[in-house]
This record gives sequence, C-alpha cells and structure tokens, in this order.
Amino acid sequence: MALGFGIIDRNAPRDAEQKAQFEAQEIPRTIGNHHEAAKFYQPDDDLVGALNAALVVGAPLLVTGEPGTGKTQVAYWAAYHLGIEDRLFKLDVRSTSVASDLFYRFDAVAYFHAANDRTRTEKLDPQQFRTKQALWRALESPRSIVLIDEVDKAQRDFPNDLLQALDQYEFFVPETGEKVVRQGNAAPPLVVITSNSERRLPEPFLRRCIFHHIEFSEELVRRAVSARAGDFPNLDAAAREAAVKRFLELRKRDLRKKPATAELLVWLILLSARSKISAKEIESARLGDLPALGALIKDHEDRKEL
Repeated sequence: MALGFGIIDRNAPRDAEQKAQFEAQEIPRTIGNHHEAAKFYQPDDDLVGALNAALVVGAPLLVTGEPGTGKTQVAYWAAYHLGIEDRLFKLDVRSTSVASDLFYRFDAVAYFHAANDRTRTEKLDPQQFRTKQALWRALESPRSIVLIDEVDKAQRDFPNDLLQALDQYEFFVPETGEKVVRQGNAAPPLVVITSNSERRLPEPFLRRCIFHHIEFSEELVRRAVSARAGDFPNLDAAAREAAVKRFLELRKRDLRKKPATAELLVWLILLSARSKISAKEIESARLGDLPALGALIKDHEDRKEL
C-alpha cells in the first residue's frame, strides 16, 4: 500500500510511473467510512448499557466527549450490530440548523416561483416542494436509528425545539398541513445525539436524555489500535507500541489541540505506508521530528513548541 509516501517525488520528472502510483493508490476502507469502521468499533460495557437503557425507555442517548473519541461511531456501531445499517438516518448539525431540519425541508423559493407562474394550469400541491428528512424517514421505517451529530454546534434553542418531537415522536408540517406520527404501537427509533461538550446544553433537554460520556483513556486507545491493526499491516507489534507511547507523550504536553484516537489511527496508517519503520526509529525521534506529524498536530503554535 502506498499512502502519503513515495507517490509524489519533487526531484523526479513528471512521468507515467508517478501517475500510475497515484491512480493505484489504496486507502483503507475504514478511513472516512463510518459504516466500514463500525465493524471494528470497541464500545465498553458502560456505553453498551447506556444504549440498552435508551432502547428500553425510548429516550434519546446523548453521547459527549472530546472530538475524535468515537462519539459518531456509536450510532453506526449500533446499526451494524443490530443489522440495520440501511435504516440509519443522520442529521449533521450546523450553526444555522433549526429543528425542522430533522423533520423535513421545504423549498420555499421554488414554491413561490411556482405559485406565481401564470402559465401553470394544475393545482399547486405544496407536498411537491417538501423533502422528508431523518426523523420522518425513521418513523416510516421499521425499527431504525436517528443520529443527530454535534448538537452543540446549533443555536441554544435548537435542542429544546426538538423536545416535543423526540418525546412524542410526532411533528406538524405547517406548509402542507401534514401531521407525522409514530404508527400504532411501533417501537420508536433509537436516537443518538452527540456533543463535543463545547457548551452546556439546556436542562429540559438533558432531563429527557440517557447520558454517556466517552472519557479519553489509554485503554480506549489500545482497544481501538488492536481492533484496527489490519489497517497498518507493515507495523509490527513493537512499532505499534512505540507509536502509541509517543502519541500518549504528545497528549501529556500542554497543547492547544490535543490529538485524539481518530488522529492516532490515521498516523499509524501513514507510518505503515513507510518502508518498514522500526520501533527504534519511532522511540528515538524528537517529538517535533516524528514522521507524518501533521496527522497528529493541527495547530502551528503547538508544532513550534514541540
């Protein structure tokens, strides 16, 4: 596998060999693919217990923790473990997100143009301008999972605006007059909500959630590295151990942006792409001279201080 090393050589002329290397480049399928990575996720007993509690009482599961500790992966692992990967519906929360983004989207601009089209002969149907989103699609599916990712990115009122819908699993679409409800005695979807703990969420929202915090720990790191060892086949056990120790050493430094498990896994893939890097090379390097350090350190001031 060639990944990040040996593909572009600035001292070599542009030639077919470099192009062929680039076009043949392989990236582990777990990189950037939560569905693939879910097969190797290693939740601890407390997290599995929290998932089961949310399932039993039909309450949302709020998962907090620093970025890169695997919060988003919780929903994908649950979907994989339950065999319902095709029934996971996701909302990526943004600073501009509103509660209705979880339910539906209505193209008001297109509706306005259609309503003012004097050549139109048929009756205007507002339902043609709305698109079902995560919660709506989940309520129309057999037992499913809804992921609301990084809820703390939105405005403060956003979580509270979700309360009624997540409590009763119903909502109203004012543009079309539709009321969407859970069908009969159908089990509600498992709702997984993630937060980077960057700000305190509203108390009414917290009261309705089952809560779990993923604490960064050496055990968490080692479980993840062991499970994903197939992604870095050219690193022997000694080299992996040396890399984990240097990573933990970096974590102890007073950094503005500490690397997390996700960065470590990418770094190990990059080390594996080199020509048989040894444990001794990793152990003897200064922190600031570690190879592929850009996979771990994402702040230029942190880099200068190593």
